[in-house]
Amino acid sequence: MLGGAVSEASRRLGRGGGSVIGGRAILAVDPEALAGLSRGHRVALVSGTNGKTTTTSLLRAALATNGPVVTNMLGANLPPGVASALAGGPAGAPAALEVDEAWLGRVAEATHPVAVALLNLSRDQLDRNNEVRRLASTWRAALEHSAATVVANADDPLVVWGAGLAGDVRWVGVGLPWTDDAAGCPACGGRISFDPGGGWACGSCDFTRPRLDAWLEGRDLVDPYGSRTALPMSLPGRANRANAAIAIVTSEVFGVLRPAAASAMESVSDVVGRYSTVRAGGTEARLLLAKNPAGWLEVFDVLRPAPVPVVVSINARIADGRDPSWLWDVPFERLAGRVVVASGERSRDLAVRLRYADIEPLREPDPIMAIAAAGAFSVDVVGNYTAFQDIRTRLA
Repeated sequence: MLGGAVSEASRRLGRGGGSVIGGRAILAVDPEALAGLSRGHRVALVSGTNGKTTTTSLLRAALATNGPVVTNMLGANLPPGVASALAGGPAGAPAALEVDEAWLGRVAEATHPVAVALLNLSRDQLDRNNEVRRLASTWRAALEHSAATVVANADDPLVVWGAGLAGDVRWVGVGLPWTDDAAGCPACGGRISFDPGGGWACGSCDFTRPRLDAWLEGRDLVDPYGSRTALPMSLPGRANRANAAIAIVTSEVFGVLRPAAASAMESVSDVVGRYSTVRAGGTEARLLLAKNPAGWLEVFDVLRPAPVPVVVSINARIADGRDPSWLWDVPFERLAGRVVVASGERSRDLAVRLRYADIEPLREPDPIMAIAAAGAFSVDVVGNYTAFQDIRTRLA
């Protein structure tokens, strides 16, 4: 009741959606509240650097084929957000909860999940989580004695290391376009080699990709027994098919059959504003999120081709990470030859990076004015975390 009252007050005062502050109040009164709140729920936790919110949304859709689901779909993935979701959800309903990768161990210890979905690990928020092998090691320690079924991306060596001591793992091959952060072997420090077919192995020890229990083939999820499940996705791009594959295998732990899960996921057409199209004056703006180099590789896959302009908005607040040097690892050269507008609080940093990519950008710090400055009827707008949220709120 306390969390609900605080959340409602926050909403009435226009201070936010209340999905975090209510949980903070709950945990301030009872720091161990997560254990009690999760009792009676069959919990699935979803974690990774990229794709948590989308995978959680897809998993919620699959689980909802059997009734109500508790979830934190707004991306409130720290313990207060998890507490608020559990406190406000239907009693006894299954829970699909995204969890920040640095907090997975603590949340898993408190909630005793029946399933844990692990997506990927890459550099993000460089001022806080710059050593991803350390995060993989914390996952490994947290899951060693867990009773959960772990559904893990077998194409990410860091995820494989993190899940390697879990008792029950279902390995899913969904790809890993960004391999720069996984080049060092977490087992021995040797060099990981990736082959074009998706396999990988350390050149100095026996650490290698495990045998797959399921994998993506084009738009199908297949398994070693010859079963194929089509993924008729409304969400665009390879990354979202990968998210769906992980979500489908996770939903199986809850007894949802693959065809039913895939059909339910087709109804998900945007995720908290991502991939949605909104009006900004006389311009249609399609909103996309990319918060690190790995995320940008996936966004390049869904950008509309030239001559559609691209507005890129970059902030460097606490939620983004204060260090924007990750911009130099993004292959912005792929945007050469088209209109690009640099925007956001770090538009100058972005403009310098774009010029080194042989792009002469327009620069307009205000993202709404930047959409107009693109000078087209329709634009793609890509923001990192707080930039995306600001644009979405202003255009709602």
